[in-house]
Order: sequence, then structure tokens, then C-alpha cells
Amino acid sequence: MVRYSLDPENPTKSCKSRGSNLRVHFKNTRETAQAIKGMHIRKATKYLKDVTVKHQCVPFRRYNGGVGRCAQAKQFDWTQGRWPKKSAEFLLHMLKNAESNAELKGLDVDSLVIEHIQVNKAPKMRRRTYRAHGRINPYMSSPCHIEMILTEKEQIVPKPEEEVATKKKVHTRQSLLHNLLSFFFIIFTLPHFSCKISVVRRNRSADGNKMVYCPSGIIYHEVLSDLTIMVFIHSCMRWLQ
Repeated sequence: MVRYSLDPENPTKSCKSRGSNLRVHFKNTRETAQAIKGMHIRKATKYLKDVTVKHQCVPFRRYNGGVGRCAQAKQFDWTQGRWPKKSAEFLLHMLKNAESNAELKGLDVDSLVIEHIQVNKAPKMRRRTYRAHGRINPYMSSPCHIEMILTEKEQIVPKPEEEVATKKKVHTRQSLLHNLLSFFFIIFTLPHFSCKISVVRRNRSADGNKMVYCPSGIIYHEVLSDLTIMVFIHSCMRWLQ
């Protein structure tokens, strides 16, 4: 059994494809494989077919020494690109093989995504070229190994919107105690404020207190500060809630 460099997370939802000692340039194939990594199988197939007819280019990001610039590389936020036709054709054959393996396992072909793709160097093949003055130079080729794993993409179910639950008013011990104190405060202070108060005079006495008149005929000197009024109003509103 051939060993892959990566094991899929869910083997039952994945399919594999592999090619060894392929007579295609390693550097060109590596750049082409990186361009389709993470793509949907249908999108990758269309992209590789466009590369063969030069409708889209392959961005060369690593092995780009001496690679010219092209306008088609702008869609990849890059400047250098080429159209490696032979590499694209080999990858198309491997995608077709992976699709057949997926059908054999009963997977949904239309939801396959290229989760893993890797290109490794294979042993170089030696040939020779004859030069002037009787010299012989090596004429090496750079084949490669290709492996890929396609995974069936899971359907992402959107999370339902959480309904905002209405807050139920819970009476704690502290709130009940506060309401009880407010109730007694209103009971004991209500008779003084419920009686008809007529102001005898609005000027202040020597100590700064207001002089008010109660129907009982008794004149009280009470400090009606703003703080007392605010506490009374707050207590009433708290009790009415």
C-alpha cells in the first residue's frame, strides 16, 4: 500500500489519487498544484482546461527565476505567470482518477474539494548531449511524484437566531425588603403630606427652615430639602413597580 504524507481527517468521506515518476517538470507541476489547492473539483478542472488554452495563467511564486510577467497573474495578486500545458494535463488526469475513486466509494462528486495536494521530486533520469570539440554534457530530466486527497465538503447549516427571552421579574429578598421599607416610609409620611398645607409665608426663618401651617393649628419648622423629596419620589415609584 502506498503511503501518503497526510492522512485525511475523515477517511470515509475522502478519496485519493497518486502518480509516481511522472515525466513532467517538477517545478512547473508544483506551481500548478499550488494554484488548485483548496479548489472545488469542478472549478479546478475548468481552471486547468483554461490554462491549456492560455485563458488563465499559473502564478509562479517560488520557482520564478527568469519567469516573465503577464497581466493574467493580477487576479492572483502576483505579477509572474506561465501556462504549463503538460503539467495541467497530468493534473487533469489525476483529478479524473480521483473522481472515479469517489464514485466507487459512493461519495458525492459535486461536493469534492482538493484538501491536500503535494508534488515531490523523483529520481532524475540521465541522458547526454554532444557538444563541440568532442565533449559530452549531461541532459537530465526532473520527473515528480504527485499525490492528492479530495474530501467531501460538509453542508454548513446556518445557526438559528436566538430568540431574546423576556426577562421575568424575580423578587429577591433584597428587593422585597426594599419594597417593605418603602411601604412603611409611605405609610408614616403620607399623613403629613396628604393634609392640606398652606404656606403662611415663604420667607425663611433665621435658621433657614421653611415655616408651613398644618390644619391642626400647629406651626411646624420642617426642612424640606431636595434630597428628602427625591427619596420620597423614588420610594413611591419603586413601590408602584
